Amino acid sequence: MTRFHSRVLESLINVISRNKASLLGGIIVIVLFPVLFVSILFDMQGVVQNPYFGFLIYLVMGPLFVLGLVLLLVGSFFAGNDDMGLLTVEYFKEQLNRPGRFSRIRKLVFVTALLTFITLFVVGVVTYTGFNYTESVSFCGKFCHQVMEPEYVTYTNSPHSRVPCVKCHISSDSRWFTKSKFSGVKQLFAVMFHTYSRPIKTPITALRPERRTCEGCHRPEEFPGDILKVEDKFLPDEKNTHVQTVMLLRIGTGDYRGRKAQGIHWHVSKNYKVLYKSSPDHKRISEVTLIGPDKKKIVFRNTDYAGRVAEPGPYKERVMDCMDCHNRPTHVFLSPNEALDRKMATGIIPDNLPYIKRQALAAITKKYASADTARFGIAKDILGWYRKNYPDIVRTKRALLDKAVRGAQQAYMENVFPQMNIGWGTYQSFIGHKNGSGCFRCHSGKFKTATGKTIPNNCDLCHLILAENKPAMDIFRILKSSIR
Repeated sequence: MTRFHSRVLESLINVISRNKASLLGGIIVIVLFPVLFVSILFDMQGVVQNPYFGFLIYLVMGPLFVLGLVLLLVGSFFAGNDDMGLLTVEYFKEQLNRPGRFSRIRKLVFVTALLTFITLFVVGVVTYTGFNYTESVSFCGKFCHQVMEPEYVTYTNSPHSRVPCVKCHISSDSRWFTKSKFSGVKQLFAVMFHTYSRPIKTPITALRPERRTCEGCHRPEEFPGDILKVEDKFLPDEKNTHVQTVMLLRIGTGDYRGRKAQGIHWHVSKNYKVLYKSSPDHKRISEVTLIGPDKKKIVFRNTDYAGRVAEPGPYKERVMDCMDCHNRPTHVFLSPNEALDRKMATGIIPDNLPYIKRQALAAITKKYASADTARFGIAKDILGWYRKNYPDIVRTKRALLDKAVRGAQQAYMENVFPQMNIGWGTYQSFIGHKNGSGCFRCHSGKFKTATGKTIPNNCDLCHLILAENKPAMDIFRILKSSIR
């Protein structure tokens, strides 16, 4: 190293070391730079599959590295140190005019430029990748493990499991983007101080409510019209009798491409607007307003609430959109029967074990204090019953029985989360009309105008039942029998 380089390096060290801020910044930068650089390379290559690794890189080490640079620069330029004179433009001009100094200055400038480029590259990668990390499924679903575990598990088992969370939860629109980020900060503090609700309350007002969220993928003009739907169920009898409900669902459309609004998706018609007043959870509706092409309002009031308020406080009015029926399009929590039926229909729970549906249903609907307690209790109940009533099965078909136990445990783990106070039925889906909910919130025959006009509740408007809880058979035989 030449005398010139030694003087420059000595001056840099003096500038950094004589000021506490720059000294602290220099230490942070020197320590974090190699660690951060290698960690980013590992993350890009997918070497470490852990959501907390990304958090450590982009939300801890990255900001600390930038803070170190800021402290280093601020401390150096505001230190009042005479050694900074060696690094002024005038000093470099003087050095360039002296014979033999040009090549040395050029090397120094080259090294400085290279280090600056690498530093800016690391800062740029940390900033860009850190932002993307906070938008990732891993961050949304796995980082706050206990809080978001129910949402993440149901998300992975849903029809939207390949759609990133931010596609629905956060809009590119600046207003909703900003709102979601502020909401995220609030949620982060709630997790840190354990002030979050258990279970998480719905509906969540910070989510984007506009139809564009759904219609970005599900275009109303492309709705298929009518589709055939088959529901597989298993009865809780000795043979676990396999029955089916077959229906023609009138998906319908809403005044698009010249087609008349009809069927279930009449509600998305561009020529009609539906508003309703409901309780905060949208389960109880007191009034529905229909605005037609002529802009006239038709008001339907729930006769159950005539002359009284349904509950304290006024009901809020809302414009009906996709989420009013598809309130759980992704985070779907099934009923005990539905969860077991799906496991049996796919062979995860063997249906050739006598009374397995009944016994599994009895085991998974008991209350358990934790997930581990549930695993043990479900296995104990099912195996204990078969040891008592079917000892031959325990001896000769133990592998099959163990498979059924694992399937029942899985059905429970995918829908019940004791640590978040989520049990069977905590979250209700408004699709269909189970237990008088869903469609029947409006289509109950109880909503009438002042002139006596009623919101229709004709079943055939939305579906035609071809077979209901009939023994499973070939679908073509069902269609033929329904035609006759």
